[in-house]
Amino acid sequence: MKILIATDGSPYNRLAVEQFLSGPIVAGTEVRIVSAYKRSSPMMTTEPMGILRQSYAEADNEAFKAAGKAADFAADIVRGKNTGFAVMTAVIDGSPKTVILKEAENFGANLIVVGASGHGFAERFMLGSVSQAVAMHAKCSVEIVRIQK
Repeated sequence: MKILIATDGSPYNRLAVEQFLSGPIVAGTEVRIVSAYKRSSPMMTTEPMGILRQSYAEADNEAFKAAGKAADFAADIVRGKNTGFAVMTAVIDGSPKTVILKEAENFGANLIVVGASGHGFAERFMLGSVSQAVAMHAKCSVEIVRIQK
């Protein structure tokens, strides 16, 4: 069995990892943990209002580090609960919706596990919903875990 866990380090995604681990899991399961981050893309070739290209590079580096920490944290939880899993992590630049779907397909995932923040209609309309997009477009099963409010 191949399972892709998407995480951004939020409490919603931590809960998704923990809930996934509380159920029955087939021996020899491969787990790929993916964390996406969005690289900044300055629209101008010159530095607007004194902002240096180095500032963009530093912001990108911080986003990459944060995504890496989120993936490593989830991997530590998985390894701590069951050392029999083959666990891999990846930090990928791009829109979380796109990254999760592409990685699941490339990995040959049987299941995608993702947390949901439980935004209402207005927030989903304005911000989009990663879990909703994944559920609608994935070519495999999707488990969406919500925090009870």
